[in-house]
Amino acid sequence: MVLGALVDAGLDLDVVVDAVSQLGVTGVTLASEEAQRGGLTGTFVRVELDADAERTRNFDDFIATVESSNLSARVKEQSRAVFRRMAEAEAKVHRTSVHDVHLHELGTLDTLADVVGAVVGLEALDVGRVFSSPFPMGAGVFRSAHGVLPVPSPATSELFTMSDAPLVPAPGNPAWTGEMVTPTGAGIITTLAEFRQPKLNVQKIGYGLGSRNPDEYPNALGLWLGELDGEASTDGLSLIETNLDDCTGEVMGYVQERLFTLGARDVWFTPIQMKKNRPATMLSVIVSDEDEREAVETILRETTTLGVRVRPITRYEADREIRSLETSLGTALVKVKIIGGVAVSVSPEYEDCRRLAIETGLPLQQISKTVQREAEHLILKLQNPG
Repeated sequence: MVLGALVDAGLDLDVVVDAVSQLGVTGVTLASEEAQRGGLTGTFVRVELDADAERTRNFDDFIATVESSNLSARVKEQSRAVFRRMAEAEAKVHRTSVHDVHLHELGTLDTLADVVGAVVGLEALDVGRVFSSPFPMGAGVFRSAHGVLPVPSPATSELFTMSDAPLVPAPGNPAWTGEMVTPTGAGIITTLAEFRQPKLNVQKIGYGLGSRNPDEYPNALGLWLGELDGEASTDGLSLIETNLDDCTGEVMGYVQERLFTLGARDVWFTPIQMKKNRPATMLSVIVSDEDEREAVETILRETTTLGVRVRPITRYEADREIRSLETSLGTALVKVKIIGGVAVSVSPEYEDCRRLAIETGLPLQQISKTVQREAEHLILKLQNPG
């Protein structure tokens, strides 16, 4: 569906076909066709495999294939990042190491084509940043090589958890939808996208179609291409606050989880004093205007407060991007802050530092400092030699 959306938005499928050929694999054929899902017209991309291409590989095989290709450094870096995140999710689900994960459906070459094709397509369309709306959760069960599994699958759910991805019910809240987000789709989006809605001057829209055609909703993924408008400031935000003096820590933690799930940009607690010097806690939430009412209702329903304060705010933000680096301790993702097109600071991703600490046995603080130092040298000094 990601490939279909890219092609529908203007990507030449031959660009993906050429990229797959550069991987040195055989038996993979890609084709596209215009079709409908419900009343929506879009593009359906098929990835067809011969018997050898259906042979099961593992994530190490995928990464090695990408690294040995002639694809661009950006494509290699982002593809590796997606595969590593998927491997970590599968390892957690199966309670094994990332190198010992045994793949079934994900082990065939269509996974390689889907991931690399998505990254190549974004590069070919000159997409610098990706933003995503919340994932639809889906409902019911589905049958896999592991047996009957719940929706979303354990691997997909783990990818949601690893990225703090926001979730929403399936369209129309049907009791049964089947799988709405696959591990591959979740791996691509949670690795490459930011979960927020920026101001965007839309220039092109594409729809990638899934294989199913349910009656309840159009089974399509929408891709909006455009340029950011007013990136320095983010309007359309509200700050919600309330004072809590008789709410337990368990309830406040639960409310924070619920607010993040519905799309809050940030949630935090501040110790305060109320009347008669009673200790209390102030709950503060930043939400978009469209999520304001639901956030207020959640706070009123789930806490002991009788009222909340709401005021509009403007938030200024620096550009950011996630990069994958090969450090002396292993591969790690780092967040790069960019101002005026120039990288000004870097910050290691906690989950990657945690993984390296477990793998090497070194203290987490030492891992973080080492990754920080090497990232600053590789990114800041190379980009800003002065």
